[in-house]
Amino acid sequence: MKHEIIGSNLQMVKIDLLPGEGIFAEAGAMVNMTGSFTMESQLKGGILSGIKRAVVGESLFLTRFSPGEGAGVVSFAGTMPGKIFPVTVSPDREFIARKDSFLCCHEGVDLDIAFTSKIPAGLFGGQGFILQHMKGNGTTFLHCCGDIIELDLKPGDVVKVQTGLVRGFDDTGRYDIARACGIRTSRFGGEGLFVTTLTGPGKVVLQSMNIEKIAASLIPYLPKPEVKVKPV
Repeated sequence: MKHEIIGSNLQMVKIDLLPGEGIFAEAGAMVNMTGSFTMESQLKGGILSGIKRAVVGESLFLTRFSPGEGAGVVSFAGTMPGKIFPVTVSPDREFIARKDSFLCCHEGVDLDIAFTSKIPAGLFGGQGFILQHMKGNGTTFLHCCGDIIELDLKPGDVVKVQTGLVRGFDDTGRYDIARACGIRTSRFGGEGLFVTTLTGPGKVVLQSMNIEKIAASLIPYLPKPEVKVKPV
């Protein structure tokens, strides 16, 4: 199974499959596929795993793509302008990701959920209380908004990130929040009261933008409803 990530900022991933191989993808993520491919909606991991996916905002069913008797190619793309990045998990490496980041994965990847360990981190960390937990053996493809920054943290290294811009991290790391600054600077500096903190060891993947910030920046330019005044 080979893959190629195509494009600069509106990316898609092209995956070559051999007979007998398959890949699971989020509903509606497929861009194109060769004519020999078949699609089948499945509850990957059973009904409990499907319910867990629904809890984190993904589809209850995943679609399995397989090339039939001959080799073939299938491509997938995310739902927002941004990058796609692969993460390989194994018995020695598990990965935690933002709940809406999943695009597709090899059959050997198990999709589960993880909970933030502290209530303040769930309330103010920009990720919510429930995260995606990816384990097993294989590659999963995640998508983010904007560009990505990948950091390799050593044990004890700490990085502070604006809330909402963490896309994922190795499960060996620690996820929390901290006060960004004083009340006056938080109120007038535009950075918010809290920042997300990630402590190594492990890889951290950050995104340069999130869909909430894009939506907020567009609101001032949207047409405003006309207010009709009734004649007295």
